[in-house]
Amino acid sequence: MPVLVEPDGPSVTTLLKALPAGSQGVASSERMTAWLDQHSEEYVVVLGPGLPLGEAVSVCEELRTTRPTISVVLVREALDTAVLTQAMKAGARDVVPAGDLEAVSGAVGRAHQLFTALRGPAGATHLGKVVTVFSPKGGVGKTTMSVNLALALTEGGARRVCLVDLDLAFGDVAITMQLFPTHSIEQAVGSEDAIDFAMLDGLLTRHHESLMVLAAPPNPDVRERVTAVLVSRILRTLKEQFDFIVIDTAPSFDDVTLTALDETDECVIVATLDVPTLKNVKVALETLQMLDIARGHRHLLLNRADDEVGISPDKVEAILGMSIAAQVATSLDIAASTNAGNPIVSERPQHPSSTAIMALASTLAGEPVSTPYGSHDHAEHATGAKRGLFRRKK
Repeated sequence: MPVLVEPDGPSVTTLLKALPAGSQGVASSERMTAWLDQHSEEYVVVLGPGLPLGEAVSVCEELRTTRPTISVVLVREALDTAVLTQAMKAGARDVVPAGDLEAVSGAVGRAHQLFTALRGPAGATHLGKVVTVFSPKGGVGKTTMSVNLALALTEGGARRVCLVDLDLAFGDVAITMQLFPTHSIEQAVGSEDAIDFAMLDGLLTRHHESLMVLAAPPNPDVRERVTAVLVSRILRTLKEQFDFIVIDTAPSFDDVTLTALDETDECVIVATLDVPTLKNVKVALETLQMLDIARGHRHLLLNRADDEVGISPDKVEAILGMSIAAQVATSLDIAASTNAGNPIVSERPQHPSSTAIMALASTLAGEPVSTPYGSHDHAEHATGAKRGLFRRKK
């Protein structure tokens, strides 16, 4: 997927609308280099108008020699002969005006055509999208949402989806789906240099809804032996075989969770309507922002959302500084279906909770969805970030 280099947040939000779903926005050329080191499949780098021209030219010159299969699209507020001359000499593939999103989209499309031509149709490896479900607070229904979201993404078996349980100490994905796996991620420990899909395929457990599951280890002490390198290589291998990889994470920023977040294309943050959870989620969002993780690709899922508790969705958006992507109300039906091992998306697809989750799944898949909460780009509100219960004092 394309990577956009742009230090200005609003510009990121605007330009990502012109790029394919799953495109990644980073704030600096240093972050771009780190991203490319981890994602050899990238075919185009878009340099936004907020990047100084001198730095953009340097990036073009470096990529021309070090990564010749990657095209560079330079986006500028103003185009003149001097800019065009410098850009072309440095090796930029296209130079387009910032206000013309159609031109940006067209330049990226031409870059993909060139990439495919250089590598051949067989060389353009299929790469799925990594969707990480995260919350810094336990007990918010994160696993239930992960399971239902993964099932929704299968679209009745039309898409290949793998659900990975990375809550390595207390993962509940398997028991939530009433699966009894004979293998888990534990059997991959020590195989960092030998990971391939043939090996991983033997560790997956099939759910009857055409969903594959990589279960957490049965014993909590195994988590100490699961390395960040192993997790990274597992996720990259799964991306080559599945359309979506949904990750259920532990409620902490440990090495494994940070690795998963670094591989993430779309991040779903689960929150509930209570002050401690919202405080923790706000701090987590600030951490994601500081680490430049999934910028422009964060989606807030409000679970157990009931007006009676005294905190409205508008107040949540003001506190957290981002729009709500999906809202799931408290329902005994969700608990009953979970206890029966039949997640509500499968058992009752017309249930309001199911339709909310399926709408979010469609958004993550890059499909147009009419949803009453938030916009599709789910960009953080610049003004909302400065107000709310948990504003930090300077």
